[in-house]
Amino acid sequence: MVRRAILPSVLAFAIAAIVAAVFGGPGVALSAAIGVIVVFVNFAVHGWSLGRASAISITAVHAVALVGPVVRIGIIVGLMFLLDTFAWFSPVAFGLTVVPATIALLVYEARLTMRGVGGQLQIPADPSAARANAALAAKENV
Repeated sequence: MVRRAILPSVLAFAIAAIVAAVFGGPGVALSAAIGVIVVFVNFAVHGWSLGRASAISITAVHAVALVGPVVRIGIIVGLMFLLDTFAWFSPVAFGLTVVPATIALLVYEARLTMRGVGGQLQIPADPSAARANAALAAKENV
């Protein structure tokens, strides 16, 4: 899914930078462009972390799915405060880009999911659940 989001993200990057440059100048354009980059990187990290967690266990997938967004949102807010120390940075342009870009990315992800992309993902069984299943099957065969 991340690879499929590259082209729309590049288009969103260009549109956000151009619109922000027209309305606010180069600093605002850079702030908006950084906002789109942050949203795409957030999405890519989410996909990567779920992939890594799926190689560990279903419990790890659940932990990443539940705790990951909170951690990533905290990083985005922290990045906004860090960037706000620069004179050229516009937190308004950043915020007005991050929020709609995130919503657009979620809609795009939902559309891909509804079309079946990702349906072939296989999450391995939790090792303890697999052992319990094998033990139960052995008891039933006796």
